[in-house]
Amino acid sequence: MPRLFGFEDMAHRRVRESEAEGIRAAASRRLLEQSYEAMSDWMNAEGYRTTLGNLFTGPALAMVLDHPSIAGLMEGEDGNLVDSGGPRIIPVEDFKAIRAMRPSSNPDTRRAPDREYLLTGSQGICGLCGHALTTSPSNAGTRGHRCPPSTARRHGGCGKVRINADLLEAYLGEHVLAELAKPEVAALIGQARDEVLAQAEELRKEAADARRRQEELVESYAQGSELSHKAFTAADKKLTDLIRGKTTQALLLEQAKHVPVGDIPDLVRWWNHAPMAAKRGVLVLFLEQIAVYPAASRGSRTVDADRVALTWRQWDGSPGATDQRSA
Repeated sequence: MPRLFGFEDMAHRRVRESEAEGIRAAASRRLLEQSYEAMSDWMNAEGYRTTLGNLFTGPALAMVLDHPSIAGLMEGEDGNLVDSGGPRIIPVEDFKAIRAMRPSSNPDTRRAPDREYLLTGSQGICGLCGHALTTSPSNAGTRGHRCPPSTARRHGGCGKVRINADLLEAYLGEHVLAELAKPEVAALIGQARDEVLAQAEELRKEAADARRRQEELVESYAQGSELSHKAFTAADKKLTDLIRGKTTQALLLEQAKHVPVGDIPDLVRWWNHAPMAAKRGVLVLFLEQIAVYPAASRGSRTVDADRVALTWRQWDGSPGATDQRSA
């Protein structure tokens, strides 16, 4: 696999400044809405070549400017951009602006409008293989989740589970509202939210510590340590996966900050009209994991305890509340 244009290493931790200058210039031109074809012609005329030594094409240059690493970012399991701890060749705001110019981001050209989902990140998993569920609309455009199958280019799950998002969200809403309606549980919401946010903060610290260790590893290897390239690559990948995992989990738990604290007279009405961020926060606060299993029969719209297994979050100092939760 060729290295990414603009970087010396596969970990995207050391910038090749001679190429980074070209990325910055291309980004500036793209922000002025110059076409990728015109930009690639300019890159070639200036003497820039791909990492394989070829002339730049529009698609090849587009792949470089669409790579999160050039802005010190990476994509979490839920597809959201998070800080990778790496160097930034271009500012984050410029990268996001360039991404927003993609055809898939244009409401006049994309296939279907983006839709919000209650279940995000790694909170929802396939009950058969444990892989995180992804959002996957049906051919008819109906919102849904599925276990993504593995492909030649990407590791996935078994691909045997799919569920309608509307039905799943109705089931989840019914269960968390039933818990929230219990006075002994509602009284602990503020404390529980603080606990979850504290866990998120600890995960952030662990991710930062892993980044420091990765930087030390890269620096040591660059200075000629006794590590073989194979050992360095394995150690670097392990730390990258650790950083991604900790950061993704922290992002998930941080959604709890949107949970309202205080008396809510009509919970059902609140849930029906609450912002999605608040609903996700409630879901994170109450549920650690949601495992989805295959339907009993093809086309079945039944969502029950046989189809969805809920793992309730345990709050410190609240055995009475957690013991009474439904499964």
